[in-house]
Amino acid sequence: MDFTLSNEQRAWQMTARKFAEEEIRPISLARDAIADARETFDWDIIKKGSKLGLRTLAVPKEWGGHGTDFVTQALVMSELARADSAISKTFSQCWKWSHLIAATCTDEQKRRFLTPFLEDDTFLLGKGITEPGAGSDNRLPPDDPKAGLKLRAERNGDEWTLNGEKCFIANGSVGKLFFIDARTDPHVPLRQGTTMFLVPRDTPGFRIGKVFNKSGWRFYQNAEMIFENARVPHANVVGPVNGSDLKTAQAGDRTGGDLFGDLELAANALGVCDDACGMSITLARTQQQGGRLLFDQQLVQLKLNRMYCLTEALRSYVMRIAWEHDHKVSSANAGLCMNFSTDVIQEVTEINLELHAGAGVLDARADKLVRDAMIWSHLAGDTVQRMKPTRRLAGEAAQRLS
Repeated sequence: MDFTLSNEQRAWQMTARKFAEEEIRPISLARDAIADARETFDWDIIKKGSKLGLRTLAVPKEWGGHGTDFVTQALVMSELARADSAISKTFSQCWKWSHLIAATCTDEQKRRFLTPFLEDDTFLLGKGITEPGAGSDNRLPPDDPKAGLKLRAERNGDEWTLNGEKCFIANGSVGKLFFIDARTDPHVPLRQGTTMFLVPRDTPGFRIGKVFNKSGWRFYQNAEMIFENARVPHANVVGPVNGSDLKTAQAGDRTGGDLFGDLELAANALGVCDDACGMSITLARTQQQGGRLLFDQQLVQLKLNRMYCLTEALRSYVMRIAWEHDHKVSSANAGLCMNFSTDVIQEVTEINLELHAGAGVLDARADKLVRDAMIWSHLAGDTVQRMKPTRRLAGEAAQRLS
């Protein structure tokens, strides 16, 4: 594997770094401190990033986007996350579903939805899966038809009527187009009775409910979706009816949203760890305790060593996953890297906070990084997510022994 960056990859990395330092970092703490969850969002930063191509980075070139590779996407995500993890995720969330559009939508659907997405600097994407009574059982569903999501879709001629709720949906209060998974056959298990729909924000009968107030990732909008006889044209069905398999792209398409999601979280965590390491080394070189710089104290050196060791290990893993995605190498590494990133980001940010607190320095950013890192326990570190790669590992081990 050769991780030497091309001129194009380096250019995107530098663009993201400059934008992160000059535009994102100056507003990061102020947005995080706003009490109202709806008001933490800032359209100005989205518009500025969009004009640089950061919102449409993953749209294929044949459809008018930049068509960047996964290595470039990982680099940009980590650079943006170094300034603010939640803002980075708001941009990369659009890449995630750009991949899904490219992988699963018809040419007619791409023309209808990618054109406005490319032209409108405020056009954000999202996907609705989680519901008040259905979360992790959507990812590893049992065979019981009662398990999993309950949002119901019934066909009436050329339209489908959707009824039910979604919750904690990313970009929910700010997105203009959503992929929505609904049960079109409630009498069979989830994977055999689910259909995916493209649902624009202005769909009749569809509205946004509350925006959830979180301790971390406060900029990132997670909202409730309410469907009350929402009417969606049959032309907006993605793939076959009863054939979405919950996430079409989860089935192994390397251009799909789920595999990108593993890389996305790991690359974002890398940026946060870089920020925490930078904060700690600056603290150690500028603060004294007992008449000596913190940097000259053995315990501090050991903590810094641990932070950098974990961060560089995560960097190597992220670059390997991005390279594997670009070269269409199939392995369990993406899921493992995502799980690894959960442990790394939480340990590194906690050490950073400990060092600041131990030196008597109350730093709002050190506190923010820990709160943001807690999100990984829900997105990538829960029991089901840690179980997912095991099935792939078992299959790979069987192949090696055969």
